[in-house]
Amino acid sequence: MHICVLIIVFAFLFLLLKSLKLKIGLISDTHNYLDPSVFHYFEHVDQIWHAGDIGNVDILESLQKFKPTKAVFGNIDAQDIQSKTMEDLIFDCNGLKIYMTHIGGNFDKFSTRVKNIILNEKPHLYICGHSHIVKVRTKPEWNNLICINPGAAGNEGFHTMKTIMTFEINNAKLEHLKLIELGKRGAIKV
Repeated sequence: MHICVLIIVFAFLFLLLKSLKLKIGLISDTHNYLDPSVFHYFEHVDQIWHAGDIGNVDILESLQKFKPTKAVFGNIDAQDIQSKTMEDLIFDCNGLKIYMTHIGGNFDKFSTRVKNIILNEKPHLYICGHSHIVKVRTKPEWNNLICINPGAAGNEGFHTMKTIMTFEINNAKLEHLKLIELGKRGAIKV
């Protein structure tokens, strides 16, 4: 009898600890093109977050069918995507407050709109897209706000390499951040 109770308690604790760790696939600026390798790289993630400029609703629906997906719309996204997403997402994830938007300005100088949201909401993690430039920075002057731009995963734009990221949120900490290069923009895989 006592062994059964211990097994149940350990199983519960295992599930509780596992629930505190969430693996995220981060993508942005697909611009009407979803590289098929994204599904391979995001195979073991729990959620996908798309930071805007999705391009067409088929991309959003493909991601949503594959994994639970959170997304914001970007400046190229038409009404069909805007009706299914928001400009700003603010949510809690395993003890971290997340703020995701598409256009936020340079990490050195946020746009006025984004700056006001950050000051009011006080997120721990800020995610944006738009620039097509991979960037990760911690801002000590903003209460150690972690800022992430995963670059661009699509073929449109001036970036030379298509990129995505994965990371874990484990007990209110961002861990194991990984940049993944999908290949050169516009390159045909043979």
